[in-house]
Amino acid sequence: MTLKETPEARYERMSIKETELRQQGYQYIAGVDEAGRGPLAGPVFAAAVILSPDRPIIGLNDSKKMTEKERDRLYDLIKIEAEAWGIGYATEKEIDEINILQATRLAMRRALSELDPEPSYVLFDWIKSDYNAHPSEYIKKGDLNVNAIAAASILAKVERDRLMIELAKQYPGYGFEKNKGYGTKMHYSGLDQQGPCPAHRRSFLKKWQQRKNDFGK
Repeated sequence: MTLKETPEARYERMSIKETELRQQGYQYIAGVDEAGRGPLAGPVFAAAVILSPDRPIIGLNDSKKMTEKERDRLYDLIKIEAEAWGIGYATEKEIDEINILQATRLAMRRALSELDPEPSYVLFDWIKSDYNAHPSEYIKKGDLNVNAIAAASILAKVERDRLMIELAKQYPGYGFEKNKGYGTKMHYSGLDQQGPCPAHRRSFLKKWQQRKNDFGK
């Protein structure tokens, strides 16, 4: 039987990359992650976080593996204890105009531009941005292996989830408060009954349109 990794042990394991970079002379190491590439509605968000080695935040992990309560607690703690943090997003219109990959990169650049101090090295979670102001690399499954990326994943997801809850009040009937814009049964039902709202990504509605066309045959 495999012993479950404790939050303390996970923090130490996920500190290795940042520790190595600091030993190479990079003082401010930013982790970057995104939230919301796949939904049919809402912006795509990104966050950038520089953690302080003197203020460890125990409990960091991939945001998708945490409860909402755990994310909310760490969201507040990250904003207090991190050396710096920034949040950026790209709108539904920008996603439609430049595609989701380029919009994600745009959101990442916007998040990085908010950092003060500026990063001396940047670690991206898999999707490498076109950001080239400082040395950078991408880490496969970075939100499971690097604390700064995990922290960014939490900020990005909580910010986006909270926005989708607000959009649910503005555009009821799609279930945004529950599905956060993803293509659930309730969401498709709302589209069938009401059609798209301003929060929808028109370039992401091909599946719904095809489904609607097939159903109408």
